[in-house]
Amino acid sequence: MFTVCLECKCLVHSIHSDAKSPQSFNKGSLMIAKFHRLLRVMLLVACAVSVPATAQDLNSTESAGNTILNKHNKLSVKEKQQGWQLLFDGKSLNGWHVFQFPEATPAWHVQAGMLTINLGASGVQHGDLATNAVYENFELSFEWQTPDNGNSGLFINVQEVPEYPASWQTGPEYQLLGPAHADNADPIKRSGEIFGFASAQEEPEVLASPHWNHSVIRQVDGKVEFYLNNKLTTQVDFNSQPWLHRVSKSRFKDQPHFATSTKGHIVLQEWTSLIFFRNMKIKQL
Repeated sequence: MFTVCLECKCLVHSIHSDAKSPQSFNKGSLMIAKFHRLLRVMLLVACAVSVPATAQDLNSTESAGNTILNKHNKLSVKEKQQGWQLLFDGKSLNGWHVFQFPEATPAWHVQAGMLTINLGASGVQHGDLATNAVYENFELSFEWQTPDNGNSGLFINVQEVPEYPASWQTGPEYQLLGPAHADNADPIKRSGEIFGFASAQEEPEVLASPHWNHSVIRQVDGKVEFYLNNKLTTQVDFNSQPWLHRVSKSRFKDQPHFATSTKGHIVLQEWTSLIFFRNMKIKQL
């Protein structure tokens, strides 16, 4: 999913046209034509950005940045030796299913190496997207991007059982907000933190498009750390009395199984905004 700025696209078109013009095909201009073709490619890649402005842009300009896609959603030799595994292969939804609808065709899909949601799709199953596997002690690393006013989330330790049809009823949410979203000013709703709970850590910085945000979630025996763009944003112990007290005073106080498990599915939220994920990898600890 890449778009190209209109100014540079026009410039590229002009260069391309000059290179093909009859006047350019003399002996001295052949090398210039080759240089123009190279410059055209360089401009396309340099002006490629990662999130399209509209769904139409997804289809019309998808190919503009294909030359740089192959560096994402891959593991290095060192990462493989360290035990990292891809959660998203950049090509398919292998390892994922619609939460509570494992056999359904999801509204989630892969576009230009990114995992995203088609909010307006019909004839498919809408809802959150869950990993097939469950995880307990792990480190999760992922990159994400959303519109400036976007709102989404990622849940951990989610229990997929009929009595709890929504992910948020059992799984704490890592909040994912665009930089202009009003909830960033609310201490209990800020991006990079557990939705519904204020953090004593430093307020995170959310990057605007075309930049990608990098998040890390680390959990060992119920002790959890959230990071956003290399800053520690949340640190809690789901088994501790202080945490249980906080839950009892929160909006989740009437959800008896909220955050009571330290093992479960990782779930991506379908909410009101576009959300894009890439380079999702996990290491069991």
